[in-house]
Amino acid sequence: MMQMDRRPCLDEFEKLLVRMNTPRVMIDNAACVNATLVMIDSARKDGILLEAVQVLTDLNLLIKKGYVSSDGRWNMDVFHVTNLDGNKLTDDGIINCIQHSLGTVHSTRFKSIDGMTAIELTGTDRVGLLSEVFAVLSDLKCDVVESKVWTHNGRIASLIFLKDCETGCPIGDSQRIEGIEARLRNVLKGDNDIRSAKTSVSMAITHTERRLHQMMFADRDYERSPIVKTSGKDSLIVSVQNCLEKGYSVLNIQCNDRPKLLFDVVCTLTDMQYVVFHATINTTEDGAYLEFFIRHADGSPISSEAEKHRVTLCLRAAIERRTSEGVRLELCKADKPGLLAEVTRTFRENALNVTRAEISTTRGTAVNIFYVTDALGFRVDSKIIESVRERIGLDYLQVKELPSTNHQKGDKEEQQTGRIGGAVLLSLGSLVRRNLYNLGLIKSYS
Repeated sequence: MMQMDRRPCLDEFEKLLVRMNTPRVMIDNAACVNATLVMIDSARKDGILLEAVQVLTDLNLLIKKGYVSSDGRWNMDVFHVTNLDGNKLTDDGIINCIQHSLGTVHSTRFKSIDGMTAIELTGTDRVGLLSEVFAVLSDLKCDVVESKVWTHNGRIASLIFLKDCETGCPIGDSQRIEGIEARLRNVLKGDNDIRSAKTSVSMAITHTERRLHQMMFADRDYERSPIVKTSGKDSLIVSVQNCLEKGYSVLNIQCNDRPKLLFDVVCTLTDMQYVVFHATINTTEDGAYLEFFIRHADGSPISSEAEKHRVTLCLRAAIERRTSEGVRLELCKADKPGLLAEVTRTFRENALNVTRAEISTTRGTAVNIFYVTDALGFRVDSKIIESVRERIGLDYLQVKELPSTNHQKGDKEEQQTGRIGGAVLLSLGSLVRRNLYNLGLIKSYS
């Protein structure tokens, strides 16, 4: 009898726990002139900020402003977001997706690789390396379904998702996988990279781009000097100071704005075992300004100048890895075995270096993006680009402008007036800013 009486109480307690641990998400299109406001109220949890930012960036949304505040065991995050064109969100499907995804951010997320085999590569970058990698995979009857490639400071990291060309099934035979790894490792080693070339097979990926950051970080790309110093890197400023009164380390970043900037920063801080307690994010036509109040997971601030220097180097590297250098080429063509090997061989024969690549296949069509420079890392002559396009097909390979962050005039107007509608989210956003102000972490919350 006692068990029967206790069961309803336990059910109610379980429901309470679910409500307490389920983030509350509010979305308002009336609160701001030129952005949609997304507010997340949730219990504190390791990595919760990264997961929220990841949801927004994976939907190709731009985060124009943001306020992050923690009070005891609770988090309150407010983000001003737009689509890639710089407009408010009007697609109900996207809005519903945001609400559903953010409402389940406490769940561990893994990228499904069912039906594919994932291979990780890291090594020394060189002109033509990608061509050699895809040539080996083509020779071994591997179909590249999806891939992302990053390069930074002379290093390369790539995640490649494969299927068997003939069966369309994942490659599960251990001996065959070992053979693929051995061939790829030999390519990565080249003549000078015997020790640092690495390959591995992944059974589960939490997030492709987060994994690329982790691979580059493990490879210690942040300790290496850039091969070519571009003007864009000169505008990047990272500084770390300690706020001893409040027990925080204060991290300030100033750089050119671009998509996924906040994700790259928060991802790196999370993987370095730092916890973000408060933050403000602001972007304008002139750049992005980010301020974070962080501690170690054990609650202590950064303790030494050496650690400050390391944090600065790691965050610079995280931001630079995705900085788009070179000409953006987009390939859209019916997929076939060996297509990637053919395209990248043409790049190599014309001394083009691929600095970043995004490979995907949709319904039998290859949709690929390549960023290319010349062999020395400088912009490619337009005549060479046209020659490459003629070889591959003018209709298939297009030169595209680098995507902008689309700051509108209203951004500055909103900053000057501070007028936003939507009483509910206005009060929530003000509450976040008031918390930061009361802690002495910002100068004003008006």
